[in-house]
Amino acid sequence: MTEPSSDDHATVRRTVIYTGRVQGVGFRYTTCDVAADYDVTGYVKNLRDGRVELVAEGRSEEVDRFLDGVADALGGYVRDTQITASPATGQFNQFDVAY
Repeated sequence: MTEPSSDDHATVRRTVIYTGRVQGVGFRYTTCDVAADYDVTGYVKNLRDGRVELVAEGRSEEVDRFLDGVADALGGYVRDTQITASPATGQFNQFDVAY
């Protein structure tokens, strides 16, 4: 039996900027609904320039699955996605809308 690698349990942070028709379409609230199905923390918020920022922390594979879920639910509104990976900070207790 193979032991899981330490990378499977490492927590990560992904900051995602979505461009497209992503404001005024329920993007933030749908993202929160999707997040409820995953063990992730962080936030989603509108940016003043019309884009949406999402920050998610959790185990690498869980964050990736969550982002895939967001893409499945909202990909029709997204024209471009920019993802930045960084170490998790542990600053969040849940996933929510930020203002």
